[in-house]
Amino acid sequence: MAIRQLILDTETTGLDPEDGHRIIEFAALEVVNRKLTGNKLHLYINPERLIDPGATKIHGITDEQVKNQPNFAKVAKDIINFIEGSELIIHNAKFDIGFLDYQLQLSGYGKTNTYAAGVIDTLIMARQKFPGGKNSLDALCDRFNISRAHRDFHGALVDCRLLLDVYLSLTREQISLLGEDCHDKTKIEFEKLNTGKLNLKVVTATEDELAIH
Repeated sequence: MAIRQLILDTETTGLDPEDGHRIIEFAALEVVNRKLTGNKLHLYINPERLIDPGATKIHGITDEQVKNQPNFAKVAKDIINFIEGSELIIHNAKFDIGFLDYQLQLSGYGKTNTYAAGVIDTLIMARQKFPGGKNSLDALCDRFNISRAHRDFHGALVDCRLLLDVYLSLTREQISLLGEDCHDKTKIEFEKLNTGKLNLKVVTATEDELAIH
């Protein structure tokens, strides 16, 4: 059975929920067998506070845009229903999960891992693959020649689409190691080698060689 994965991203009023900052945009794209299904959840959320000007410079979302949107408590169940049982793919998951956990609990629900099957952090994957390199989403897009021409700001929905391409690029080698088609069920027959007629000499390793091994 194919694993249901979600490419997930959020935008917020600032950097830390414990400082009163809140989620203002949530996006998740459904992926099955490494392909988008077209199923997604995209929400703008009223944070019930002002957005830091520095944050608006990054994601382009203004107070005016979200003032008439529902608050997090009203959409929490929609988010839970959408992520339930799925593997979440997030870039710098500590940030997004930190906000989701905080706000889910404020709304009377459990943490994200209560509902999701697991989390893949592409930032950790990238750091392992390219130690010492720049591993922001933008830097990885440049590394893998993924175009960002259609994006003016770091919106959650558009960043999800970029992250999917980054994730596929990061994991392409793993899929290749499994063969061109990991779903090919064709049985491969191997010819058994008859060694009975071969004059094979068995050489036993010395104690020194075993110690080195």
